[in-house]
Amino acid sequence: MGGINIGRVNWRVISLGGSLIFPQTTINTNFIVEFKKVIVRQVNLGKRFIIVCGGGNIARAYQSAYKMIASKVDNDIADLIGIKATKLNAQLVAGIFEDIADKRVIDNPSKKITTSKSVVFAGGWKHGWSTDYVAILFANNIGAQRIINMTNVDGVYDFGEDGESKTLFRRITWDDYTAMIPKKWTPGLSTPFDPVASKEAQRKGIDVAVIGQNLRNFELCLDGEKFKGTTIVGNSPNLYPYVQNFKKRRLRRTEDTFLYE
Repeated sequence: MGGINIGRVNWRVISLGGSLIFPQTTINTNFIVEFKKVIVRQVNLGKRFIIVCGGGNIARAYQSAYKMIASKVDNDIADLIGIKATKLNAQLVAGIFEDIADKRVIDNPSKKITTSKSVVFAGGWKHGWSTDYVAILFANNIGAQRIINMTNVDGVYDFGEDGESKTLFRRITWDDYTAMIPKKWTPGLSTPFDPVASKEAQRKGIDVAVIGQNLRNFELCLDGEKFKGTTIVGNSPNLYPYVQNFKKRRLRRTEDTFLYE
């Protein structure tokens, strides 16, 4: 396809959680319509977007059915099912975006992408890689220093030693974030940002802004304004000194660590 090569100017990478596209038993068409309006406004300001779509509940439904019925579960097959679901979601949203989006769903984040459109969509790619990881590869490929991860949580929360009080981290280091989540990624794992992608982001020096589904908040983040969410960054001393003995009391259960809506 002819057009201009994706360069390093004005492009933004968005990891769009599948839980926002397909949250429960049906597609969240209202969210997609309003999400498109935000992106169109930003495109009119000269910005361009690579949007990597997750699989959401449709992926988990298919994976659960496979695991329930198969006599012997093959994690590669479960992973492939999830990848197909992410591409289905990406193709749907790309079609809804109509003329401003490239109709292709990009497979390989390492290849040069040529397009005349302002928005391109992607899904999963390889076994063992989540769409969060694919988003990091896209960011590294175009030289982006930050991606925005839209998911079904407002950010990373600390629930305190009492298990009741909670504090939203405005900023947290990769070291401390990865201490709070499982060490390995498995198909269908639900965390604000997955472990494998987190390690790659830390290695590449890429920050990740974890935000919820509020689209006004999303637009503030895109505009560089103050937003509700958590930015996960490279290591920095005294980033949040009010947390005492953070690693000693790390929370191992994801549901205890993050506030789901």
